[in-house]
Amino acid sequence: MKRSIEKMGLAALRRIDPEMAHGLALRALHTPFAALPGPVTSPRLTTRIAGLTLNNPVGLAAGFDKNATAIRPLVRAGFGFIEVGAATPLPQPGNPKPRLFRLTEDRAAINRFGFNNDGAEAIVRRLARAHRTIPVGLNLGANKDSANRAEDFARVLQMARGHIDFATVNVSSPNTEKLRDLQGPMALAALLDGVMQVRGNVPVFLKIAPDLTDQDLADIAKVAEDARISAIITTNTTLDRINLRSPHAKEAGGLSGAPLFEKSTHTLAKLHTLTDIPLIGVGGVSTARDAYSKIRAGASAVQLYTGLVYGGLSLAARIAQGLDVLLQQDGFGSVSEAVGTNTKDWL
Repeated sequence: MKRSIEKMGLAALRRIDPEMAHGLALRALHTPFAALPGPVTSPRLTTRIAGLTLNNPVGLAAGFDKNATAIRPLVRAGFGFIEVGAATPLPQPGNPKPRLFRLTEDRAAINRFGFNNDGAEAIVRRLARAHRTIPVGLNLGANKDSANRAEDFARVLQMARGHIDFATVNVSSPNTEKLRDLQGPMALAALLDGVMQVRGNVPVFLKIAPDLTDQDLADIAKVAEDARISAIITTNTTLDRINLRSPHAKEAGGLSGAPLFEKSTHTLAKLHTLTDIPLIGVGGVSTARDAYSKIRAGASAVQLYTGLVYGGLSLAARIAQGLDVLLQQDGFGSVSEAVGTNTKDWL
């Protein structure tokens, strides 16, 4: 019954402005009609990553709940972990609207939000009130007009570290000018050093772009290892526009969704050959088979966001349940047994 209601709701939301629809979807999570099955787990699905225990390896990517306003329902939506944010030290409005575009024909989206958020102080207050029954992480960002963007990441983490289970350094958004320059080895090493000094006991993840050369990946792997990063999220959105059919295909911003799947998974597989740091696969995950492919390419866990636009919030539980079946069919007793068993096919 709830799945039928969800499908009707999705159809209605797709008729209105994408950013407005997103806001309504967040508010709908607080109603009795939201698909909130509670924990989805099994001995096969239970996963350990960066010292955290996950009911299953299917996570919510940052950007869906930017301001941490829906943590209570999201932790009951079947995810194994969720990530909120990005949070910047000071509130900022982001880029002018329109800045979110639905590419229905491609099952994709383009956004150029520019780290719009309520600011770290407000977001941390909400995190402090949250009842975390699964790991909840915060995506760290930098203010657009900051005089020291590297310092911004450390400032946000210092404010939030007592109320989160992990933090993600996001230097891979394409929508803040020159932010991706911080992925260079010297700049990244300095940034991560500042973050690690204030992290306390919080595991720090690094989120990278898909638009990197092999040398870039090798450099990032080395810097991440030296910095003792706990996991690398692979990948953020892409600036590429490959074989898109939607009339919005040429909009500026980062492309996410189905067209990103192959590129992000290639990047994931390459990185898996370069480092033993656990990887979290993101980009185009909308089915259990997609999640399974990421895991076999080298991911210890996965995240999704754009897939929810087309599949609804119940997608998380359905992917986890389907993943359990796929692991069983291939004789894997756990997610960890399957990690990297098919990396070579993605190189």
